[in-house]
Amino acid sequence: MRHGNTINHLSRTYGHRKAMLRNMAVSLIMNKRINTTLAKAKELRKFVEPVLTRSKSDTMHNRRMIFADLQDKEAVKELFATVAEKIATRPGGYTRIIKTGFRLGDAAEMCMMELVDFNELLLADAASRKAKTTRRSRSSKKGISAPVASVAPVAEVAAPLIVEEAPEAIVEETPSAVIEETPAAVVEETPAVVEETPAVVDEAPAAEDSAPQDESPEQEEPKA
Repeated sequence: MRHGNTINHLSRTYGHRKAMLRNMAVSLIMNKRINTTLAKAKELRKFVEPVLTRSKSDTMHNRRMIFADLQDKEAVKELFATVAEKIATRPGGYTRIIKTGFRLGDAAEMCMMELVDFNELLLADAASRKAKTTRRSRSSKKGISAPVASVAPVAEVAAPLIVEEAPEAIVEETPSAVIEETPAAVVEETPAVVEETPAVVDEAPAAEDSAPQDESPEQEEPKA
């Protein structure tokens, strides 16, 4: 009889059983899922979940305790680097066991054991189910329809204001800038050029007449 015998020895000695669970835990941490028998998976869950809980707080003491259980440096690095970040918000239940049938030969019940937070397909399905349930609630429909009705009349009132302001800005500014400035600049500056031209012509002969009159008496005095 097995009264009170809660530990499944898996037909192995103490050392063999502990080494087997250690190797299975390392494989689960590194690969995120393994295929094994249902009896081994249930015993592995008891062994690996306390290790995952301890990895949430990254201290030197916890690293040494986990290394004492796993005896693998690469598994400890992977556990604290990637796995601990994923399971940080989960209070427990880090593993999932999915039955896959019976093994040929001895008809042992087989299963797939995986880390819950690393199954992207099931996480996406769970997120889509939550989104569908929120859309069907009556309170959400009322909250969405009310703002739409209040926004529509504001758009209708603001439309005619834009149409009235546009023609006034175009009609008033265009003729004043083009018609008033163009003739003033052209008509006033043109005669200024015409008046200055004869002034240059009058001064030229005056300079030429004064030059020979001054020079002639000075040249005649030495001859006398």
